[in-house]
Parts: sequence; structure tokens; C-alpha cells
Amino acid sequence: MNTVIRNARIVTATEAFRGTLQIANGHITAIDSGSTSVTSADDWDQDWLLPGFIELHTDNLEKHLSPRPGVHWPALPAVLAHDAQLASGGITTVLDALALGDVKPDGTRTEHLMSMVAAIGAARAGNMLRAEHLLHLRCELSTAGLMEMFEELAADPALTLVSLMDHTPGQRQFTDISKYREYYQGKYALSDAAMDEFTARQIENQRRNSKSNRSAVVAYCRDKEVALASHDDATPEHVAEAVADGVAISEFPTTVTAARLAHQHGLGILMGAPNVVRGGSHSGNISALELANHNLLDGLSSDYVPTSLLHAAFLLTERTAWKLPQAIATISANPARMAGLTDRGEIAAGKRADYLRVRSNGSMPYIVAAWREGRRIL
Repeated sequence: MNTVIRNARIVTATEAFRGTLQIANGHITAIDSGSTSVTSADDWDQDWLLPGFIELHTDNLEKHLSPRPGVHWPALPAVLAHDAQLASGGITTVLDALALGDVKPDGTRTEHLMSMVAAIGAARAGNMLRAEHLLHLRCELSTAGLMEMFEELAADPALTLVSLMDHTPGQRQFTDISKYREYYQGKYALSDAAMDEFTARQIENQRRNSKSNRSAVVAYCRDKEVALASHDDATPEHVAEAVADGVAISEFPTTVTAARLAHQHGLGILMGAPNVVRGGSHSGNISALELANHNLLDGLSSDYVPTSLLHAAFLLTERTAWKLPQAIATISANPARMAGLTDRGEIAAGKRADYLRVRSNGSMPYIVAAWREGRRIL
């Protein structure tokens, strides 16, 4: 089926203009500025036409599996609720970031891991999903038994990205121990004594497991040509380690120094869209807006708020000197490139027809409708 859209404000990877879009067989076939003589064309009344968003790192599914403390929701309906929330946020491709390992003393992440993967697979096989769901394995390197979990999941054909994570106190995301205590003590309601024990255990687990686990994961990804991401790089040493390991993406660097060095080595810099919306990091680290002002921001992830991508991109145009095409590229073309998804992520002839209709009510943009491969999903 052929579709023609006219009178849309089209945002490509490099420019924004009023124009016409043509779609056939799930792909974009033509883009033109100005109007069209096709009488059956759908008039968008100058709404924005944006590419579908590419989400590289979200653990949003976990919130649907555990909607309240002590409540475990069935995995398949949790996946469908998660998927619907993503689509409402304009996300047409998602890398579900599943944690291998849990820093929480009595956490259920490992317990739920295989049920999440199975449910995503079942929903995909049943053609029940709005967005396309791919797999991102978040490897907590200090975890004993990490490689057993990794080897079981790494053969999944949906695997697209692996990240190397280390949440040991005193480094990376939590160089400030007081921030570490504030975050985890509040999150898990630990007493002072329990928090002391928790901290000591994390340091010991890193000493025992991180080096060997990192080497094994990196070797696998290098052999299978799976994209690697580092996580919370803070120092030149962290960046040097990432470069030596063949990392392609620096997720959430915590300092300008680390971001600048990573950028110089060709790593894509991925920050949190909630960081932009809130105006800073919840951990007290570098602001995504500051990195944008240094031209050190390549991509945004919704992280824990799926609807934050659109809001954050428009805020970049208000709070920095960025124009809209550059801002939208952080949630579409650039993440697609980082993950090796060359068939999507921008409004361009030959690309997949993953696109959004967006309207603005004053300063707040909102999504009216979404399509994936030419099929409406919202």
C-alpha cells in the first residue's frame, strides 16, 4: 500500500522543512519540499513528522514486572504493558536492557531474567509487539556466576548490545561515597549497619570477579562482533580500558574529561534523557546539557522514563544552541548508528518507514500517532 503525507514539518538528520513524504511497502520512497498534487494525500496540517525513536538502554520492563514491592506480575502482560508505554513515547525500536547480576542483597533481577527473555520472545513470535524489541545485556561485572547467565543468553539472535557495568562504591557513577550511601540506603531501606555490610560486600565482589568477567565478556563480543558499551566512565583510565576493549559506546560518562576523551577516540556518547529534563544527574554527576554545550553528546536514552526522549530533544533546542535536526538525531539517527541499525533512524529515502506525528502545545510536544515499517502502532 502506498501512502502520501503532505503539509508536514519534516525533520531529517540535517534539516527541517515543510514537505511531502511518500511510503510504499514499509519503506520511505521519496521526500520533497513543498506540497503535492496527489488529492488522496493525508494532510498533516503542519504537524511535525519525525523518525521513530531508537532506545538503547531502558530497564523500564522491570517496573512492570514488579509494580509494587513484593508483587510479581506475570511476564507476558508485563512485556505488553512495557511495549505499549514505549510506543506512546515514540520508541519504534528498543534494546531491552536486561541486568545480568544484581547489587541488591535480596534482589529478584536474576530470578526474573529468564522469564523476561522468554516473554519478549513469545510476544515477538505472536506478533503482539508495537515496537521492535532487541536485546541489550547489562553485565554487572562483579557478579559471581555472571558468565553462566551470559553464555545462556548470548546466542539469542536479538542480541544487539552488551554493556560492561560496575557499580562498586567509590568509583564510576558513585565516586562520592556519600551519594552511594544516599542512593542505595534510600532505595533498599537499609540500616547504617546493613549499609556498611552492603558496601563491603560490593567491594569484595569486585575484587574477586570483575577482571575475569570483563575479559571473558569482551572476548565473546569481539569474536561474535557484538557492539560493546562501557558504563559510567569517570577517568582517563576508564576510557583507555574501554578503547582497548573495542567499546563503541560510552554510556553515561560521569565527567567532562571522560566524555571528551571517549569522543576523541570515536566512541558515541550516550546520556540519559531524564538528565536533560531534570536539568542534571540524580547521582550528582555531569549534566547532559553541559556535554551538549561542549558538543560531546551523541545520543539520549530514556533510561527509566520512556516518554522523556521527545521532551528532552525539544529541551535541547531551548537550553542550548542546537537546532531541532541535531537534537532529534540524538534519539534516532545517532543511536541507530551506534547499534549498527543502518536501515532506520532517520527520514530518508530507502529507510524503514518508522515515523511519528508530533504536535506541540506551546512548549510541550506530544505524540499524536506512530508507525513502524509503515504500519500504525499508536
